[in-house]
Amino acid sequence: MLPLAYVTFASCYVYSPRAQGWLAEASRRLCDRVKSSDSLWLPRYAGFVYRTSLNDPNLATLFPPDAVLTPVPGSACSGGTPWAAFRLAVALSEVGFALQVWTGLRRRYAVTKSATAPSAGRPTVHQHYDSFEVLPTASAIRRLVLIDDVITKGRTLLAAAARLRSELPFADIRGFALIRTQGLVRNIEHLAEPCYGVVRWAGGDARREP
Repeated sequence: MLPLAYVTFASCYVYSPRAQGWLAEASRRLCDRVKSSDSLWLPRYAGFVYRTSLNDPNLATLFPPDAVLTPVPGSACSGGTPWAAFRLAVALSEVGFALQVWTGLRRRYAVTKSATAPSAGRPTVHQHYDSFEVLPTASAIRRLVLIDDVITKGRTLLAAAARLRSELPFADIRGFALIRTQGLVRNIEHLAEPCYGVVRWAGGDARREP
């Protein structure tokens, strides 16, 4: 049983691995750029998030002045090398939000990389949860925003939030993923599509809505 039943999240772009058309192709290029931490494009995408928040109360509420950005670790064992979510968190802070970035969530050991694994071989929520550890922090964290590059089912985000909840029981923990995967659609109508949803622990797995 996880110490957290759900986590709310926001995202700003959509990505389709299978859809046809130029927007779908653009979404795949966007995803590749973000995952490779493209130094030209990543600040532009982060800047779009900040500008959107100026006119979007829901997004603005996600990034209040006292929030701490915590990048979700990749599948590899955490070390000193920056990873995509870390670079995204730094970019979000530098383009306007000016928030602290705290790398207090780490991997104790590596898990299978979901992007290249067959569906049945992807890590479960519990496998992600068990692989995470939370480093001690000298100050109390009241609001924490988990930052990830891409959200698919939401297993990693839910497990990360649950692990942080076990160590920081009084913190307000939410999630932000720059890109939301739409794996079953045949076409996409917009590349930039701000979304606010929830990832629930349901039926022994993560369920993302929408």
